[in-house]
Amino acid sequence: MTKKENFLKGFVKENPIFVFLLGMCPSLATTTSLESAFGMGLLVLFVLIGSNCLISLLKNFIPNEIRIPAYIVIIATFVTIIKMLCDAFAPALANSLGVFISLIVVNCIILGRAEAFASKNNVLDSFIDAISMGLGFTMSLMIIGLFRELLGTGAIAFGKYLPIGVSGSIQLWPSYAIPLFVQSPGAFFVLGIILAIIEVFKNVKGGATK
Repeated sequence: MTKKENFLKGFVKENPIFVFLLGMCPSLATTTSLESAFGMGLLVLFVLIGSNCLISLLKNFIPNEIRIPAYIVIIATFVTIIKMLCDAFAPALANSLGVFISLIVVNCIILGRAEAFASKNNVLDSFIDAISMGLGFTMSLMIIGLFRELLGTGAIAFGKYLPIGVSGSIQLWPSYAIPLFVQSPGAFFVLGIILAIIEVFKNVKGGATK
């Protein structure tokens, strides 16, 4: 696999949410808005980069018998650091995401990349893999969050959770908003619609290549 293929795989071919259906818990629970989805994606991205690189560096020193507990300790360390930084610099985001920041420790995407990739490859390739999967995960969360917020509120808010210096919202169709989409059932509806659209494109593309 070339470095370009390694970088691009997380966006489409091996997308953690839309292809492998991993990380469903944060994908459904933290995507009530575009901004909160983006914030969650960034936190996972930073943890992925740190854990992938460190595990790749230490892979030859970790006994095979304790590799999974060792990976979890490494991941938990980065999650703790990220949580402390989030509490300090983005308290609104930390309050919004709540326990899901701590649950990044058991996110199967991060542990899966540690076991399947970082433990078998060099630091540079593991870094690229983390960027690919992290950005692919963030992109997927943002797509779900965008649909849920637009359909559920008819607007896109900004500056509510992230300290960007300004805050407000862009009103699009508030009169036609369906609050169900920012509630728990709405997450399942939106994810199902997106997966259905992806399958339609796959079938169309597959039929065109025959």
